[in-house]
Amino acid sequence: MEKIKIIADSTCDLTDEILQKYNITVIPLCVIMGDATYQDGVNVTPEDIYEWSEKENSTPKTAAPLLNDVVDILKPFTEDKMDIVFIGISEDMSSTCNVVRLAAGILNYKKVHIINSGNLSTGIGLQVMKAAEMAEDGQSAESIEDYIVNTMQERVKASFIVDTLTYLNRGGRCSSVAALIGNTFQLKPMIVVKHGKMGVGKKYRGNIKKSLLNYVKDLKTELLSADKERVFITHSGCDDETVKLIYDYINNLHIFREIIITKAGGVISSHCGPKTLGVLFVS
Repeated sequence: MEKIKIIADSTCDLTDEILQKYNITVIPLCVIMGDATYQDGVNVTPEDIYEWSEKENSTPKTAAPLLNDVVDILKPFTEDKMDIVFIGISEDMSSTCNVVRLAAGILNYKKVHIINSGNLSTGIGLQVMKAAEMAEDGQSAESIEDYIVNTMQERVKASFIVDTLTYLNRGGRCSSVAALIGNTFQLKPMIVVKHGKMGVGKKYRGNIKKSLLNYVKDLKTELLSADKERVFITHSGCDDETVKLIYDYINNLHIFREIIITKAGGVISSHCGPKTLGVLFVS
């Protein structure tokens, strides 16, 4: 049987418990605050990012992992002759997948399967967990890649509600005028991932708790017909009461065998800001 190693990048937003359970290795992306560069999930937290961002009235830059770091992470698995399946953030959003390709080239290792998730956050995490389960079931790296790319990816539904447009504005993804109007009138846009890119869906109005409840109610039809294995509720620092409200609504639908709550890491938090929450599943 092939020895298969599943690797993801830090934007997959999976919990430490899940990573350990499935023996998934994570490659950290970079978060740049001023003159300092940090590794997402290693030496910087979303709370650090929010504190710096408010103090500096700016948003950190994010970047793909450093090539030498990726080489160091891959090397032990290449020495063990393992088939490596890497699933990374959408190539329309980051050059991370290409950095992994370059690292595989430096190591002159051919058994690296690089999958562009076409997604972000636990939209990647859903694919990573499925890949890990397939590997545990003894499926080949080629079969895993084929299923994720050709069967699963187009069925992954990833969307978020953003509490404030300030962070998207600072990151150049929203105009100053739109951010000012949105924040003034308490507009909470739904950010939807389609074909590897982020776009704006429905706009909700009111406080974040009300907007999130309306958002998840609007997802009901899709949720009822979704794959029953799991659904993620991923957020960037929402209060426990708000998260429980969304959890209870989904739980009361009696659809999913597993409802997983995760917190967004530094890269996602840098772009979306605090109190963002998304419901992610496979249709």
